[in-house]
Amino acid sequence: MATRYGHYEAYESYGDEYGERYGERYGEGFGGEYGDRYAAGHAYGDREARRRRLPAVLLEPVSGRHWRELAYVLLGFPLSVTLFVFTVTMLSVGAGLLVTFLGIPVLAAGLAACRGFGALERARARGLLGLQVRAPEPLRVPGRAGRAGPMAWMGAVLKSGSSWRHALFVLVQFPWAVFSFCVTVTVWTFGWAMLTYPLWCWVFPMYGGQDGLQLYGDGHHQVYLDNPFEITVTASVGLLVTLATPWIVRALTTVDRLLVHGLLGPSRLASRVVELESDRGVVVDTAAADLRRIERDLHDGAQARLVALAMDLGLAKEKLREDPQGAARMVGEAHGEVKTALQELRDLARGIHPAVLTDRGLDAALSAVASRCTVPVRVEVDLGAARPVAAIEGIAYFTVSELLQNVSKHSGARSVSVEVWRTEDRLMVQVVDDGVGGARLSGGSGLAGLAERLDAVDGVLVVDSPAGGPTRVVAELPWRAA
Repeated sequence: MATRYGHYEAYESYGDEYGERYGERYGEGFGGEYGDRYAAGHAYGDREARRRRLPAVLLEPVSGRHWRELAYVLLGFPLSVTLFVFTVTMLSVGAGLLVTFLGIPVLAAGLAACRGFGALERARARGLLGLQVRAPEPLRVPGRAGRAGPMAWMGAVLKSGSSWRHALFVLVQFPWAVFSFCVTVTVWTFGWAMLTYPLWCWVFPMYGGQDGLQLYGDGHHQVYLDNPFEITVTASVGLLVTLATPWIVRALTTVDRLLVHGLLGPSRLASRVVELESDRGVVVDTAAADLRRIERDLHDGAQARLVALAMDLGLAKEKLREDPQGAARMVGEAHGEVKTALQELRDLARGIHPAVLTDRGLDAALSAVASRCTVPVRVEVDLGAARPVAAIEGIAYFTVSELLQNVSKHSGARSVSVEVWRTEDRLMVQVVDDGVGGARLSGGSGLAGLAERLDAVDGVLVVDSPAGGPTRVVAELPWRAA
């Protein structure tokens, strides 16, 4: 069982990689399904980081990240006030003038300005919060490029859902920016004032005519922070508040991150369209490459042998009367060429789609692939009686086949294990070898092409291959029942 579920070690080690590569596309763009799936890896990495760098908590109030987040909140207040006033004015005037034609251009101008404000906010979030949010889909103005009139442009602005989301961001972000500004300024100034009170408490007796900072006072008695114990307690409380301030500011900016990503980025539908267009391109390129490979294999292999076979048989026919023994020898050689050509055609057909995969499923097909590998392979397939659809089954088969070819050519491994199983709605494939390691997805390698092929069907490929080995490759495909 430890081997079967060893892929979770790769998830933990590569939690950050999953988040960076697929967080925007899956975790944020599609409801957090993938974010939940790989949250264990992120949490594990965060726990390890805290365990190694616990003193960094004490330096957080003066860290660059905290000052950037603080600057984001402080700048957000005047910006949000300005943008809110402008947007409310334009939308109100435009809505009031809709009874006349003038309302349409006013509304369009206001929404267009909101799109510009959105670009400013994305740049501010990118520079101060490190949040990368793609620009929304461009306006679809009807008519030829460069010839669209003002009416077409105004109609495109008013029909664009992105324009209205930008306006909604300005309206929603204003009260939140005011709240964040008030909380941040109050907590930050209180914490640092209390922490540094021992340094400036002399101001009150020297210039204020009182013993210290007054906490309470009426006509009968007053309470001052004026003795060493009270001053120490005040500084301690200030230290705690100062240490908590970065996390309070970070929690406040988390809401800003959600607002920027949810309202100023591309819509889920637009993201899905872009993704499908990209996947369609990958599928088309892959199919074209496969056709070129088949044509090349046929031209250089079986076709060349069949041409040579026809020539040999023609020569044998001419020699049949004059030299029967020579003709028989040539026919025997041609018979051998026929067997070779048939074997090449079988290998080519197996490379296109093996019959054993269609007839008997992944278990038998992968066992046949493993038997042809130059390294001993242990295969374990646990899918029960269920089978995925042919497309997913074929991709899983060719994934294992290509990985085993890489093991034979490059790894120097002594043994390989292939495991296939189903977990919830995913088909998991894991290939582990004890070779030299060092495999990478980058650099235009075969693994990169394999990752693109899996990505075209919403699959994921993760490679854990430290120098010196072992190499663990985990492929995850959607389960679609046949």
